[in-house]
Amino acid sequence: MKLNDTELQNKDQWENAGIILPKFNRMTMIERTKTMPEWVHFGAGNIFRAFPAVLQQTLLEKGLMQTGIVVVEDYDGEIIDKIFLPHDCLTLSVTLKSNDSIEKRIIGSVAQALRLDRIEDFAALRKIFAAESLKIASFTITEKGYNFIGQDGYLLPDVAEDIAHTFSSVDMPKSYIGKLVVVLFERYKKNLPIALVSMDNCSHNGEKLFSAVSTFAEKWTYADKNFLDYINNPEKVSFPLSMIDKITPRPDETVRQMLEDIGFFDTTISTTSKQTYIAPFVNAEETQYLVIEDVFPNGRPPFEKIENCGVFLTDRETVDRMEKMKVCTCLNPLHTALAVFGCLLGYTKISEEMKDPDLVKLVEIIGYKEGLPVVVDPFIVSPKVFIDQVIKERLPNPFMPDTPQRIICDTSQKIPIRFGETIKAYMANATLNIQNLCLIPLTLAAWVRYLLAIDDNGTAFQVSPDPFFEYLSARLKSITLGEKGNFHAILEPILSDKKIFAVNLYEAGLGEKVEALFTELVSSAGAVRKTLHRVVN
Repeated sequence: MKLNDTELQNKDQWENAGIILPKFNRMTMIERTKTMPEWVHFGAGNIFRAFPAVLQQTLLEKGLMQTGIVVVEDYDGEIIDKIFLPHDCLTLSVTLKSNDSIEKRIIGSVAQALRLDRIEDFAALRKIFAAESLKIASFTITEKGYNFIGQDGYLLPDVAEDIAHTFSSVDMPKSYIGKLVVVLFERYKKNLPIALVSMDNCSHNGEKLFSAVSTFAEKWTYADKNFLDYINNPEKVSFPLSMIDKITPRPDETVRQMLEDIGFFDTTISTTSKQTYIAPFVNAEETQYLVIEDVFPNGRPPFEKIENCGVFLTDRETVDRMEKMKVCTCLNPLHTALAVFGCLLGYTKISEEMKDPDLVKLVEIIGYKEGLPVVVDPFIVSPKVFIDQVIKERLPNPFMPDTPQRIICDTSQKIPIRFGETIKAYMANATLNIQNLCLIPLTLAAWVRYLLAIDDNGTAFQVSPDPFFEYLSARLKSITLGEKGNFHAILEPILSDKKIFAVNLYEAGLGEKVEALFTELVSSAGAVRKTLHRVVN
């Protein structure tokens, strides 16, 4: 079996292999999408293929939608050329359930795939944004995709160049935000409404997207004041908050072999030149949440008509509370803690870490003991039940082949929310003693220890991508494993940096504790395990 429209015509072979086929006419859907596009999605990665694309597939199969999704990719266009186009925009979705069962389903809801670094594709997107039918543009481009200011405090070079430029039909911006604003300008010229929905896993994602778009529009020399007014008018352009939660790791070798064993042979796992792991299939967990602020000025897909799909359409305050519960307390801090210690202790799967008694205690204490006292309750999901599900079902799932090396990417961008908010909550609560925090300071110290790029055995390893790595590693380069000394002069500028930790850890009363833990962690080979075992017990 091969993944393309022609092969799907032989239904028996797919059904005999236990693979569910789309229950709608794809050719009709594609033609309708060309004439009246309703949904564009920016970011062609695995989370899109495993979640939003599956939601739209269900709506198509229920007859609740007649059009598909136009997916566009800018950061890594090879995903389009190597995965989407050769396979007619189809994906084999493999859902790895905690009860050991596996659902295999062909997802055919993507009608068109475009590369934003190709002028003809960008021109096509401009036409789509001018269509009256367009309701929603959603985003899974990671938090970095919204950046327009460099570490030096100035506009990024591509952004600075774009805002001084006008763009003809045979020209296009260099920056991601510039491309979005230019296509949005096509919509403004016709005074058409749209919802721009960030589904990225970052705090206040809608606000970050709005800030990037409005700042670019304000500075763009080509735009007039009315364009900025259009962006600032929620009846024309809305920027809903959302909270997304679905673990979607890299394509897994075990899954690949399982698919080949049942006769599916489009299973090549490869990496792009930008080190994105790609395959014609996507593996993901069953559990999923998508909580969205229900503000769509031109309408939206009827997600509420899909039973038990994990989508909640609600108000801004509830989205904010759900996001804070998950990101600050009930999942993301636990994931990051496992990622940090997993890399240092030589683990390559999160599920294997959950067989380690010390690491289980680590996440239990961070979640239940240190996090729950200051958790924000969204009232649509119980925080205690959420953590129970994370620790007892999701993280230990052996069919969920996620890696600490993936989770630890960009940790410097995640710490302010995943741990900084809890620290701030302790500081603000007179009934809580911040000195009772033990495992959060240990995790912060272990992350700084991780930046030395040497594991607990003393072996060098490749640090995962992080925008602050060069900056931080340069300051830590004089520290060697086994060194016993006072590291205050080296650590103080780092631990006091509010850009990294959301607070000055010394002002919070934790700086000295983190210093002491770091000193212990770096004291010898094996010190990470020894210190972890001591603190959790």
